[in-house]
This record gives sequence, structure tokens and C-alpha cells, in this order.
Amino acid sequence: MVAVLAAAMALALAACGSQLAPSEVVGAGGGLAGAEEVGGAVGTAPDVASDPAAGGVVDGSAGASGTGDAGDTVGTSGGGSPADDPVGGGTPQGGGENAATGGRKAASCDGFKNTTGVTDSTITIGNASDISGPVPGIFESAQVAVRAYVAYFNATSDLCGRKLVLKTYDTRTDAGGDQQAHTDACDNVFAMVGSMSAFDSGGASQTESCGLPDIRSAMVTGSRQSCRTCIGAQSTIAGEMNNAVPDYVLKNFPAAAKNAAMLFINAGAAAENGRLQAAAMTKRGMKFSMVRPVDISEFNYAPFVQQMKEEGVRYVQMIAQPPQFVRLAEAMRQQGFKPDVFMIDPSAYDPDYVERGGAAAEGTTVFTNFTPFEEARGNEEMTLYLNWLQQVKPGAEPSFFSVFSWSAARLFVERATALGGKLSRQTLVREMDKVDKWTANGMHSPQRPGPRRTGECFRFIQLKGGKWVPIGGTNYRCSGTTTVSN
Repeated sequence: MVAVLAAAMALALAACGSQLAPSEVVGAGGGLAGAEEVGGAVGTAPDVASDPAAGGVVDGSAGASGTGDAGDTVGTSGGGSPADDPVGGGTPQGGGENAATGGRKAASCDGFKNTTGVTDSTITIGNASDISGPVPGIFESAQVAVRAYVAYFNATSDLCGRKLVLKTYDTRTDAGGDQQAHTDACDNVFAMVGSMSAFDSGGASQTESCGLPDIRSAMVTGSRQSCRTCIGAQSTIAGEMNNAVPDYVLKNFPAAAKNAAMLFINAGAAAENGRLQAAAMTKRGMKFSMVRPVDISEFNYAPFVQQMKEEGVRYVQMIAQPPQFVRLAEAMRQQGFKPDVFMIDPSAYDPDYVERGGAAAEGTTVFTNFTPFEEARGNEEMTLYLNWLQQVKPGAEPSFFSVFSWSAARLFVERATALGGKLSRQTLVREMDKVDKWTANGMHSPQRPGPRRTGECFRFIQLKGGKWVPIGGTNYRCSGTTTVSN
């Protein structure tokens, strides 16, 4: 998704003080932005200790040199109820299509051969995500989600008699860290699953050259998107923008669509995506009287609001993170400025925004491509995710990136199970190229990993009375995509 990845990377890059080359880093769903590659070592990711009682997840993290071993043998038991059960019913074990293997008839295991990362009893997968760095824990939730799926799988299933081992890497918000992680993974894991890194270009060439399947939460750089053994469970392509947001505005707020403002953090991918998003929405029929960057260190938002009032703006969109959203919402309230629509991305779907924004945040509209957590009771896959998340890390907060990492883990398991004895790195990559309209059992909107196209669907929620509620129904709006360039 353009805004979330762009803003998250912008915060990390701004904290690094990186100078950016627009040809390199790609925000999800579109725009280009760049990242200076800085050296660094692969580190051990925190909070992923071996815990067979919690579903057999084993930490096989690479150490500071990036050469750790593949970890110990996994356990086979689920280990009881989670400490915090957000949707009730204990730790569920889904059936049918929600079963850990997808409910499909497993292929014959005849001919199964051990290979890199595969022994007679285990299949080792890896996850390389930004855990440390200028924004500590920025993508830790992605790694925890894969741990959760591995725990679920090991508690209920096996793949031709083999359990899963998870080897974790901390890429440190650093292209060098990403490179070292994937260099190690080429020799020690069968496939990478659910990874999420702001500088994922670092290991892209190594990943492809060794034929390592890499099923990511999302791909965010041009180099990673060019990798033929890599896909994202959330499919995002440079310069290809989802039409659902402008179409929603044009249909429901036609006057606002003709006088819009786009604000964005003036750093990294956010700076590029802010302009590209406005260009795509203009191409779709909206009109922007204001497209303006905001320095990440800016605290006085009054001048931005004053300009919007003078321009008669009726639609406001911002690419940022909760602290910046709150500043803008408070400034608008202080100046008595209430646009017809205040639209922001799923990074605002966060308790911090609701709590800090208070009355100023009321009426905020968010576009999202996954089922809101408040609706988990109506979605068995989301229920599984939330409960198994608590099983492996009590108190863990669910997140946008975590949802798609769980989705990536399901995608890996389902396709590996379908291959059975024919499973190899090469056959898995070929299977991934066929994946289209992937929803992880309705957990998120249809994604197009195999064709390498941007997903076309969003839905909308609005903050009312301090609670996020559906607006315009609970169905996704799928309106195709628009291609733009710098």
C-alpha cells in the first residue's frame, strides 16, 4: 500500500539522515524513492527465543556475522491457550480452508528429496525483517506473525513428515543487513517467508542468483520487485496506483474531489509517493489545488491549514504516521477547518492515533485492504491470526505488516503442501508465479503476486465516537489501477 510503506520508510530514512536517490526505493503500490545503501551486519532478532511449548518455533537467528546455524529440532504441540484472547474461544485450530495447510488434499510425498534447509524431520524457513535501527521494532510484528503461523502449523500439521523451523534475521533497517541476511539464507534455509524491510534491495541479487524463494509481506524497492524468485503477499508495483480512493471520493463527494489537498512527509518514499498519488488521482478525475511536502521535524501545521482554507480545499489526504496525522487534525480543529473528507492510510488505524487525536481525530476516514480487527469474529482467518499472535507473544499488537506476513506464511505452506514430493526451490518459485487474486481466506483484499500487479481493492472505515466503523459497507471497492511516472 503506497501510503503506509512510504511513510514508514520515510520516518526510518529521515532518522538515518539518508540522502535518497529516487530511482531505487519503491513505495508499495506505486511511487519511486531511493535509499542510500549503508553497510551493517546481520544481527539476532529479539524476542524469538526457542519455545517448543508455544508451537515449536525455534530461533535460528544469524549472529553478528550473519552465520548462525539453523536452530534446534522443533516441538509438535500447540501449548495451551494464549495469555490474551482478543476474540474469544482460546487458541483456535481452523478447519477446511482455514486449516494450516489450506484444507486441500496433500500431494503424494513420493520422491521427496532433502535439500538446502530440508532434513528428514524439518523444513527451515527464514524471515529477514527490520527489528533494530533508527526506528526500533519498525517491522518486528512481521516476524512475530510468521512465528505465529509456524506455531499453528506445527501444532496441527506436518509436510511429508516434516515440521517447520524458523530462522530469524534482523536486517537493521540497512541494505547491508539485508544483503548479509539473504547471503546466509541462500546456504541455510529452504525459503524466506513474510520478510519486511525498508531497504530490501540489499539482498535482492543474492536471493535471485541462488534461486531462493522469497515470499514477502511486501516488496518495497525496485531491485526486489525485479527479483524473479521474489513476490509479495501484498502485491505492489512501482507507478501502478489503486483507483479505489479517488473513485470513492468522486462518487460520494464530487465537490470535494474538485478541490483537494495532498500533504506528505518530505523524506524518502513518502515524498515521491505523495506527488505520484496526487498525479494518479488527478488522472482519474480529481483536482488538487495544493500538493505540499511537510518536513518531518515540523510541529507548526497552522500555515498548512491556513493555505487550505484560503484555497477552499474540501478534501484532505496525508501520507505520514500517527504523530503527524494528530498534528494536522489538531491544527484543523483549532482553526475551525473541517473538510468534507480527511483521508489517511492504515497507519492511522492505530490506538495511538485514536488516543492522542481525541476529538480532533473524529470523522477521520481510513482506506484499508485488510479486514479490520474489530470484525475478526466474522473472519475465521483473522481470528486464527489474532489468537496465535498472542500464543507466541502475549500482548503483541496486530498490525498491517503482520497481517500480510501471516498471509505470506499461509501462501508458502499451501503451495508447498500442494507440491508434496515434488517440492523444491525451483518448483515452489514456479507455483508462486501462478498465484493471483490471493486473499488468505478473506483476510485481506485480492492481491496479484504472480502477475506482479498492484492489488485493485480498498474499503473504508471512519472514526466515530472513538471507534472505527465501516463506511459505505464492508465490501472492497475494486476499480482497477492507474499508471503514472515521475
